[in-house]
Amino acid sequence: MLRYALSLVLLVVAAALSTAGAQSSEPFVFSVEELNPGLGEPRMAMNRSTPQAALEAFYAAAADEDWASAAHVLELSHLPLEEQAAKGADYAEKFALVLERGLIVDWAGLSDRPDGIDETAAADAPLAGQSRRSFGLSLVNLPDRPVTLRISRLKTENGEPVWMIPRQTVENIPALYHFYAPSAFERRLPPRLLEQAFWTLTWWEVIALPLILVAAFGLASITWWIMGRLKSTVSGVTIAEPMVDAIRAPAALLVFAASFAFVRRTAFTLSGAVNAVIEPIVLGAVVIAAAALIVRVLDAIIERLTHSSGVDITQPDAEADRDYYTTLSAVRRFVLVLLLIVGSAFVLIQSNLDRSLGFSLLASAGAIGIVLAFAAREALGNIMASLQIGLAKSARIGDAVIFGGELAYVEHIGFTHVRLRTWDDRRLMTPVNQFVSETFENWTKTDPEMGKYALLTLDHGADVEALRTEFQRWVDAQDEDNLVRREDAKVQVTDQTRDGMEVRFLFYAPDSSTAWDLHCDLRETMLAAAARLDQGIEQGSAFLPREREEKADPKAA
Repeated sequence: MLRYALSLVLLVVAAALSTAGAQSSEPFVFSVEELNPGLGEPRMAMNRSTPQAALEAFYAAAADEDWASAAHVLELSHLPLEEQAAKGADYAEKFALVLERGLIVDWAGLSDRPDGIDETAAADAPLAGQSRRSFGLSLVNLPDRPVTLRISRLKTENGEPVWMIPRQTVENIPALYHFYAPSAFERRLPPRLLEQAFWTLTWWEVIALPLILVAAFGLASITWWIMGRLKSTVSGVTIAEPMVDAIRAPAALLVFAASFAFVRRTAFTLSGAVNAVIEPIVLGAVVIAAAALIVRVLDAIIERLTHSSGVDITQPDAEADRDYYTTLSAVRRFVLVLLLIVGSAFVLIQSNLDRSLGFSLLASAGAIGIVLAFAAREALGNIMASLQIGLAKSARIGDAVIFGGELAYVEHIGFTHVRLRTWDDRRLMTPVNQFVSETFENWTKTDPEMGKYALLTLDHGADVEALRTEFQRWVDAQDEDNLVRREDAKVQVTDQTRDGMEVRFLFYAPDSSTAWDLHCDLRETMLAAAARLDQGIEQGSAFLPREREEKADPKAA
């Protein structure tokens, strides 16, 4: 019984595999009832066996203005039979213009095999080695909707498979033509200016592009001048003047990009190759201008808040203010990164770079990401380090730090550099990545109170107890607000060398600024005391270091 059951299972599996094999031998196509029965025979041979061959046949027919033959590459099943011949030729002529002005064909990525297998694809590509029945040629963002241009493999019941522009794309040809059609300005141009000059540029494009750039630059210059006059008008107004100054440059850039885009959209439409280059540049300029406008306004607000509060954030009691301004600075950097990511995504999506420039971003994302990351590793490291400082608050705006042996105050934390103001009002500019990776002292982190000492090298015979008395006199002379933890102030011998002994005078101050001033005063006071005591002692003893010589008695030798 078990043997019969196993035999039955094997028969079922064999039948299933046989059916699957029979199905897999069929071509991978879209089945249609009929293909353009309303069209007559083409006047020229139309090879539609592969995606490349079909498009090449269409371009060849369009070059000869044989629109009746070119219509054989379009699926016209949505049209009545009696209209296919007339409207098919009209659709072919309009589609040729759409291809010329709105599309750069990625011939390298378009298969030249009947089964659509891409022989040039890498082995790990998503569709490597697989038959395909459709290819996306481009994505066009019409004012009301996006439209995908495709070429598909179609087959009637008794016919051979052919590659054609499918009905879904053909139905959108009128809308695409309206989008890319010559403007009223272009239709008035002499035929001579419409002839091709070089590359894909016509003569009128060669003449018009520089003129438009000059006009856009002129409008940007006028905007710059107007903003300058406005700044002079509001001079002295607390918030208006820095705000106008902040938006002056971004506004001029925005006017330049927007005016160029407006003229290009309304007056004429550039050819596909030129448009593919200019579109991302214009969009990028608009995004950069908008991002710069937001960031500069945010900077002006932060700067205004910093100076209008009237609080010296370097003071020990300004702990909350330092946290507040550091958080504002971190928010500014976060907003800038967010604008950069959103703006880049917007430019990529709106300009269809993955199709118009002839490469797949998805397929090339790994390699491109590695190249970009390697090229911008320093900049990316600084950006991440800047965000790290803002989140961890290891150094806040207004904090007193010792960096590279210098006492300085953190004045600004940017994406690339940290600006430090030294005690003598010099400015140290250090890369953020270096600032984070190297060890530094933060004298105002958590508790501004700090210990400080003056270290003197004195003679081996110095009377430390006498110096201890002088030090206690100095401690008693200090104000209550300048010196804290008086009971912990002490004098200690910390080291000894052949030149003398090192004596440390330790005290505690309420903040770093006071500690530095007391440190200098204490060193001066104790040196003066050592010099005074040094003059009143018996020979053989000393406070300040001395070099001694011993004379040998020749007779003793």
